[in-house]
Amino acid sequence: MELTSPKTQSWLSWFLRGVLVLFFLFLVSRLFELQIIKGKYYRELSDGNRIKRTKIPAPRGKILARGGETLIGSHEDAKRNYILGPIFAHAGGYLGEANEGEIGKIDPKCPEKGPKVLGDFIGRSGLEEEYDCALRGTDGEELVEVDITGKYVRTLGKIEPIPGEDIKTNIDFGLQKKVAEEMVEKKGGVIATDSKGQVLAFYSSPSYDPNNIVKSLKDPALPLFNRVTGGLYHPGSVFKPTIAVAALEEKKIDKNYRYLDTGIIRVNDYSYTNWYFTQYGRIEGEIGIVRAITRSTDTFFYTIGEILGIENMVEYADKFGYSEKSGIDIPGEIAGLIPTPEWKRKIKNEAWFLGNTYHFAIGQGDVAVTPVEVNRAIEIIGNGGQICQPKIVGISKCINLNFKKETLDLVREGMEGVCSAGGTGYTFFDWGGHIACKTGTAETNEDDKTHAWFTLFYPSDFPEINLTVLVEGGGEGSSIAGPIARKIMDYWITRVGI
Repeated sequence: MELTSPKTQSWLSWFLRGVLVLFFLFLVSRLFELQIIKGKYYRELSDGNRIKRTKIPAPRGKILARGGETLIGSHEDAKRNYILGPIFAHAGGYLGEANEGEIGKIDPKCPEKGPKVLGDFIGRSGLEEEYDCALRGTDGEELVEVDITGKYVRTLGKIEPIPGEDIKTNIDFGLQKKVAEEMVEKKGGVIATDSKGQVLAFYSSPSYDPNNIVKSLKDPALPLFNRVTGGLYHPGSVFKPTIAVAALEEKKIDKNYRYLDTGIIRVNDYSYTNWYFTQYGRIEGEIGIVRAITRSTDTFFYTIGEILGIENMVEYADKFGYSEKSGIDIPGEIAGLIPTPEWKRKIKNEAWFLGNTYHFAIGQGDVAVTPVEVNRAIEIIGNGGQICQPKIVGISKCINLNFKKETLDLVREGMEGVCSAGGTGYTFFDWGGHIACKTGTAETNEDDKTHAWFTLFYPSDFPEINLTVLVEGGGEGSSIAGPIARKIMDYWITRVGI
C-alpha cells in the first residue's frame, strides 16, 4: 500500500487551515453585523417581545340633566351606563364599535384624538354622536415587562387616561320620565322646550334600549326611528296659527274682519266643509280671527288662504321654519315639505288648483312637517316673534322675525280660547286660564286614520314651557293627544311648584 507523500500532506493541511480561517472570518463578520450594524434593531425587537403595551380606556364623559342628575354615565371599566334606558334613547344615542371603514381614520372635528383603532367605541346617534369628541377623552397606556412566558415582571411606565368631558343638558329629569310614561304603547313623539328653544324633554315612541340595540333592529314598530326629528306628518290645524299670522301681517284681514260660516264652500263640482258641519251638521255663524282659531274653523281658513294666495302662505311657512331643519343638536333631522306650484309641476307634473290652496291653508294636502318644527313654530307665537334653534345642550340662538305685537296678541288670544270653554281643547277647560294651545287632527294615507296633535305654551303671557304632542295615526287631537298633554302639564305645574 502506497503512503501519502509529505508534499501532499502539507497541501491538505494548509487547505484545512484555510477553511478554518474563512469560517472564523465569517463568524466574526456575522457577529459584527448582529452586534454592531443591526444591534439596535434586534434589541428593539427583543424589547418588543418582552414589553407589553396595554391601552387604558379613558372614562367617557357623563351626560347630565339640567339639575345635575346623571342621564348617561360610565362604570369603572369604561362601559356605558344608560340609566334611563329607552326613556332617553333617541336624545342620548348609544355607542357602537368602530367599523372597518372607520379604523385608522381621524375625526376632523377632533384630530388631536388621533386615529380610531380596533376596539374603539364611538357615538352613534343622539348626543353620543353629536358630542363624541368632547365625551370621548384620551386613552392612556401602560408599559409592562414580561418574561418569555408572558408573565409579568415589572411596570416600566404608565400614561394615565384623560377622562372625557361631562356634558350638562337642558333636559328636566322628571319631565323626561313623565313624558315617556304617558307615551307607553303609542307611536309618536313629544318635545318640550322653554320659550328660547332649550329642550326640556324629548321622546320618540316606541323607543329602544341603548344597552342592547340588537333586539330592536328587526322590530316592525321601528323603535330606532326618531319620529320627533325624522317623521314627516301632515300638521292639520296646528298649522293654522301660521296662516293667521300671515293674513294679519300682510293686512289681508284685521281684528275687525268677519266671516259668515255656513259649514261648506262650493267651488264648481267640489265641496269643502268645516269639521263642525261634517261631524255635527252645525255651523259657526259670523266669526272673526280669534273665534276662528278657538274653534279651528276650516272654512274661515280656506277663505283667508284664498285671499292670501299660495305665494304669501309659502313665504310665512318658510319664516316659521317649516321648510328647513330646526338645527337641533342631534344628527338625523330632516326638513319639512312646504309645497309650491313649481314643486307640484316638477314632482307630480300637475297644475296647482284652488283646492290645493285650501288644503295648504289648513295644513293638509302635501304639507308635511316634523314635531320639532311644529313646536318651534308655535313657540314663536308665545315668545314675541323669535324663531329659536332647539338645543338639548347649551344656549339657543334666536332671530327676531319682527311680527307686530297686535298680530301675535290676536293669535295668542285665539289659542287661549282653544283651552277655554267653547274651544276645541276640552281637556284643559278646567285648567284655570293662562294657557294657550291648539288642537290638530290631520289626515293620513290610511282610511279612517288621523294623526292626533296637541301643542301649547304656558303661561300664555310669559311662557316658560312649550309642549307638542303627536300620536301617529292616533285619532283626534282633542281626545287623544289632549289628555296626554294635560297629564304632562299637571306634572309640570306640580314639579315647578306653581
